[in-house]
Amino acid sequence: MNIADRVQNIQGPAFETRRSVLRWGLAIQLLPAVFLIAAALGVGSMVQAQNAPKMRRLGYLFTGFHPPKEFADAVGKLGYIEGKSIVYENRSAEGREDRLPELAADLVSLNVDLIVAPGAAAGLAAKNATKTVPVVYTGGGDPVDLGIVNSLARPGGNVTGVTEISPELTGKRLDLLKEAFPKVSIVALLVRAGAPGMPDQLRRTDTVAKALGLKLQIIEVQGVNEFNKSLSTFTNPKGAALIELPNPLFHANSKRIVAFAVKNRLPTIFHSKDFVEAGGLMAYGADFVDLYRRAAIYVDKILKGTKPADLPVEQPIKFEFIINLKAAKQIGLTIPPNVLVRADRVIK
Repeated sequence: MNIADRVQNIQGPAFETRRSVLRWGLAIQLLPAVFLIAAALGVGSMVQAQNAPKMRRLGYLFTGFHPPKEFADAVGKLGYIEGKSIVYENRSAEGREDRLPELAADLVSLNVDLIVAPGAAAGLAAKNATKTVPVVYTGGGDPVDLGIVNSLARPGGNVTGVTEISPELTGKRLDLLKEAFPKVSIVALLVRAGAPGMPDQLRRTDTVAKALGLKLQIIEVQGVNEFNKSLSTFTNPKGAALIELPNPLFHANSKRIVAFAVKNRLPTIFHSKDFVEAGGLMAYGADFVDLYRRAAIYVDKILKGTKPADLPVEQPIKFEFIINLKAAKQIGLTIPPNVLVRADRVIK
């Protein structure tokens, strides 16, 4: 028998049988290790899934056209990453407050975890749309007088938040305006027709105006498409100035309002820095960045289990007075040193 035949005999059926047995034996010996590895991977995946942040859906209901970037930034600083741990459902009424109830109902139907509602109209729309979804209200007006909460200390229900206390601040703006420009005798007052709480704000503003020797000329704006018609009623008498009763509609149209004031060379004082940054003369009001930060803290607390009823409505603790010297020069006005020195920020 040659070498080839011997090799063939060695690798015959008996040999194949022995080799199969060895393979199965090895496989059986390896099974526990395989199961252990698989189990370890499975447990690891489960732990990873348990540690992964829960995705939260936050509704943002507003009258204007763009949600404030500062609010999302404040939420992000608390550890919420957009697209990974939080999703924003923004609903814009595009200047039409009559659309807010429909948009609020849409957010409720999406089962959002929480609704943020800046402004009186948005706050009321959110409150009326749900008794269970938490609502964080931000904005002007007295939320108690508006019927948004039961009281500041004990809001009750599903709504809490931060307020700008704008009725009181409007009087402060008139005082600063008169101090800066003593010759002002008539103030054109932009008013959002039909806005919640407006009659009360008008009464308070008129009381302060009379005490300062100022006469108010009311300019009512019906909606986003009515600005030109409403502003055309202004006759620009001698000694006139311009302010606005804070409203999201005016905030969203700050550039248009500032352009009107510049064209008519009117001294102005607004409620938000956005107007001054758009070319307005002065602004005095709550520090909005701080308000967004505090609203974000409330959002975080509620998402972690705190009930809105247990969180008292907060009032502003930081205010800012801003003067735009470039705007003053453009319309030929001089800011007195005693007023200029009180500014928190001066744009040169």
